[in-house]
Amino acid sequence: MNARQYVTAAAPFEAARQVECLPEGHRARRLHGHGFLARIRAEVSSAASPVPDAEEYAARLTAEVAALDYRLLNEIVPMPTDENLVRWLRERLHMLDLDRAGIQSTRDQGVDLDGRDHAHVWRRFRLEAAHQLPKVPPGHPCGRMHGHGFEIILHADQDLSGQDIGVDYDHLAAVWTPLHRQLHHQCLNDLPGLDNPTSERLAAWLWERLKPQLPPLSWVTVYETTTAGCHYDGRQYRIWKELRFESALRLRHVASDDPRRRLHGHSYAARLHLTAPLDEVRGWTVDYGEVKARFEPLYRQLDHQRLDQLAGLAEPTLLELLHWLRERLASSIPELDRIDLDPTPGYGAMLCWGEEGPALPG
Repeated sequence: MNARQYVTAAAPFEAARQVECLPEGHRARRLHGHGFLARIRAEVSSAASPVPDAEEYAARLTAEVAALDYRLLNEIVPMPTDENLVRWLRERLHMLDLDRAGIQSTRDQGVDLDGRDHAHVWRRFRLEAAHQLPKVPPGHPCGRMHGHGFEIILHADQDLSGQDIGVDYDHLAAVWTPLHRQLHHQCLNDLPGLDNPTSERLAAWLWERLKPQLPPLSWVTVYETTTAGCHYDGRQYRIWKELRFESALRLRHVASDDPRRRLHGHSYAARLHLTAPLDEVRGWTVDYGEVKARFEPLYRQLDHQRLDQLAGLAEPTLLELLHWLRERLASSIPELDRIDLDPTPGYGAMLCWGEEGPALPG
């Protein structure tokens, strides 16, 4: 199956604003500030010569958001909603032919816009709860009663058609609050419908209760841990598992004065995305621990190794490494349909040959 490949970049900035299109009494109408994060994504072609570099996108993005750093945004964007800030950013970066651009106004909320002005608004919530999985194989650690600080992300999609703002973050909080009261500081197994509270089952349980109140709801995301979780959209389940490896490399085909020709290294974060039907007995699609175990043989080739000496990898650029990973994981993880790879916070790349699902917030 043909794969789509993207480069991604992010850059922070600090700024103040007033959002006067919000209702009277809304706290964001007052002058306030945020630590913002701007994000961009661009689809790239393997036929391009040279293939666009994620670091170049990151440098360009950083240069543009410098105009917003430690500024009153109203002086630059008359109605500085997150949506309008994305439009400003997209216009400044139009030469990059972006597939998607976004603004996070806090770690827990943000909006992404595509080229058609279709918005993906999201907000993150946290709950502390206990659970055990009664249908796991004997000896599985999740069969014992344990707990998590779960993170739940509600996603809403809509066609903005030039509106200043989409679904208000506070509206997402309002529909979430009653469910938080039911789940926080509880044993999930005790709740009706959650006798087998896997991430997948919890995501579906939340979807069933939220969708009637929030028609634009497009995905429910459940982070069971910081490195594993599940998405559900009322139709299919997508899980991911994040794995890290520490590697050295040298790029041979860059310019002679490019510092990447020297031997250097990265702490890579690889996020494996899988789509699979629900196992009605186990209550999951694929066990997160099983994903890690299947990746283990490849991990041993990557971790504390030199990537430029790997067999079958001509040059350890991000995109070539992604294709190398896909080829070697195809038989051991057939459910895999997307890989994200970040060598360092601030830029990365992704390879997708299935449905993409939501772009995960950081």
